[in-house]
Amino acid sequence: MPESRSIRPRCAPSHKLVIAPHPGTRFKKYEREAGRAGSWHFGDNTVEFRRKTLWSRLKRLALGADAAIDSSLYAAGRSAVERHERFRSLMGKLSVSGPRRVANELASEALTVGLCGLVVLTILAQSSVRDASEDFVKRQPLAITFLDRYGSEIGKRGVLQDDSVKLEHLPDHLIKAALATEDRRFYEHFGVDPIGLFRALTVNARASGVVQGGSTITQQLAKNLFLSNERSLDRKIKEAFLALWLEQRLSKNEILKLYLDRAYMGGGAFGVGAAAEYYFGKSVKDVTLAEAAMMAGLFKAPTRYAPHVNLPAARSRASDVLSNMVEAKFLSAGQVDGAKRNPAAPIDRARGASPDYYLDWAFEDVTRMANAGMFGSDRVLTVKTAHDPAIQAKSDQAVEQILRQSGPDYGATQAATATMDVDGGVRAIVGGRDYGASQFNRATDAARQPGSSFKPFVYTAALAQGLFKPTSIVTDAPVCIGNWCPNNYGRSYAGSMPLTVAMAKSINTIPVRMSIQMGRALGETHDGRAAAAGRRRIIDMSRKMGLVSTPLTDSVALPIGAAEVTVLDMTAGYATLANGGRQAKPYAATEVYASNGALIWRRDRDSRTAEQVVAASVAQDMNFILSKVPTEGTGRRAALDGVISAGKTGTTNGYKDAWYVGYTGNLVTGVWYGNDDSSETNNMTGGSLPAMTFKEIMAFAHAGLELKPIPGVPLPTADPRAPVPVAAARDPVTDNSERLQQLRQGHLSRRSFEVLSSVESMFKAVQPPRPMDVSQADVSRAEGFRSAPDSRTAQRITEVR
Repeated sequence: MPESRSIRPRCAPSHKLVIAPHPGTRFKKYEREAGRAGSWHFGDNTVEFRRKTLWSRLKRLALGADAAIDSSLYAAGRSAVERHERFRSLMGKLSVSGPRRVANELASEALTVGLCGLVVLTILAQSSVRDASEDFVKRQPLAITFLDRYGSEIGKRGVLQDDSVKLEHLPDHLIKAALATEDRRFYEHFGVDPIGLFRALTVNARASGVVQGGSTITQQLAKNLFLSNERSLDRKIKEAFLALWLEQRLSKNEILKLYLDRAYMGGGAFGVGAAAEYYFGKSVKDVTLAEAAMMAGLFKAPTRYAPHVNLPAARSRASDVLSNMVEAKFLSAGQVDGAKRNPAAPIDRARGASPDYYLDWAFEDVTRMANAGMFGSDRVLTVKTAHDPAIQAKSDQAVEQILRQSGPDYGATQAATATMDVDGGVRAIVGGRDYGASQFNRATDAARQPGSSFKPFVYTAALAQGLFKPTSIVTDAPVCIGNWCPNNYGRSYAGSMPLTVAMAKSINTIPVRMSIQMGRALGETHDGRAAAAGRRRIIDMSRKMGLVSTPLTDSVALPIGAAEVTVLDMTAGYATLANGGRQAKPYAATEVYASNGALIWRRDRDSRTAEQVVAASVAQDMNFILSKVPTEGTGRRAALDGVISAGKTGTTNGYKDAWYVGYTGNLVTGVWYGNDDSSETNNMTGGSLPAMTFKEIMAFAHAGLELKPIPGVPLPTADPRAPVPVAAARDPVTDNSERLQQLRQGHLSRRSFEVLSSVESMFKAVQPPRPMDVSQADVSRAEGFRSAPDSRTAQRITEVR
């Protein structure tokens, strides 16, 4: 142990001073002199030394560290207090009160909310920026020419990039007309123009309508390059961020050149070069001021202001463009006066009845196929489609006529239809009442509740599970899942009935009971859990049959049509039943040709065989059940004279949506009526306007067709009292009809098809009368209707040529 020493006075031995020497003190000297165990006398006192232990050293170090920390914290605190006092003094000089303080607080809150919103918008726009590839300028987009089923051209979609005329070689007045109309501050903003947006909002507020748009040329180019025409907030957010992305990668002149080359100008023309050639028959370098103004007016609404469609509207719009040029100080009033007095005179172009809704959907469908590599690297294609111009014209005419005559009474302003072959080949699409007013395709993009027209999917799932047959007896009685209890249309219950009657009368409780019974068959005992398990089976069956475009929300009301679907998907789902249970995926293209004319894809050769998603026996049972709806149920107005059909009506709560989807052995048609804002109609049901429209379209479409039976639906038996015709040999009319049927499958123009149809009618006219049953007589009347349509339909067919 280390030694210690003490100082003891001689006169007082009880007092001793113990000294723990510190390194470097003079006591070390005395300690060395005294030795390890010695002591040293200092006068009358004795000094004893004690060695310092390790523990005492650590304690001394800890004490020193604690003192240093305390001192540092104290100093830091004093410094912080002083800085805080100085900051308060400075803020006191900047403080405001009264109205200025209110404005300051509002501005601060706006800045905070704006920054948070900017972060959210940036996150939402990340997907679109990732999809925008760096080589978008060099990559040539698809350019597609579409043909109908007879080989006649019906329209074009896509963009052909035209670099033949450089920006500096374009007429100065054309560039000024485009800038004055679309984006006056193009060379000043950064892709998004807050000043221009505020000005547009102000003008629109004063006019109580949309007079000016707030999108810049860069935003419009971003939409043309990467986005669709969908009117949604999500699209506008992506458009704004893609505009900023473009501004970082391209110069202003490059952006302007791309916009002028790729903007749709109506009439199938893309870019100012194609538009000058199409409308005025000259090079874009030679267009006059009046012609440039008319072309610049097409950017806003090419379908509405195209001179070959509405020349007065085009000239009025051109006058507005000239006024804009004066207002923007690009030209003086005297310089535009001559152009206003002598407006442009486009060359004569006969207006074609372009199936724009169909072409928009077909372009998206073919684009998906091209992106999947089905057509190789060729980007300029000619696509023959399943489109039928006659059915398209009749569908347009039927929708417009019924809306005009009965729409106001029912409070319905919009409609959509889709007609297809039983294998999915789409023949006609009506996406709305007027494509010029709204390009939103209500047949392919609008998600609406189908109401009772969804019940066939429930019945199919139940029959596929082996729980029911068409002859099964079901009971219409109150049923509840939790606190939800469905009611029938008449607010009453009908008791026991066959399954076919339950479908024909559209009983609401039966599908709900079916969902519970399907779940119980899977082992669930509780009604709520059994219904949920049954709904999962229904959703799975619906997906297999074609309801794939929208999510099917799993709710207790799903079995009676509470989910949202599209018209095209519903039509495809019914087509699965019409063809015997094979999946009928909607398609447009039947043949695809490369830019050199070579056939590079053909559906019957290169597509997969349709999958059997519903057992043939189940499809036949469902067809038999649905065939009772037009004859004995809610769809009597849809019954076709002389043609056996099946289908189902649908009406949603509040009468917001009304449906009829039906089919024969040849074709399937889905019809929807309602309003874009989902407002209620005046008690419109699926058995009213939708059923009437279905009959108008399908009666016309089946005229002259060789009728095919619906699987599982027996053909009507002939009257035994009718005389049996003596027909040992085949007559020339039958032979000619078969010949016409063969020719219809080839590449015929619409004109050739009509000529051959008229020849067939002439043969029938000179044939001696012979007995025939009611269905044959009705078919003959339908043929007469088709050969002599009303003036509006005849005009549309002539325009299709």
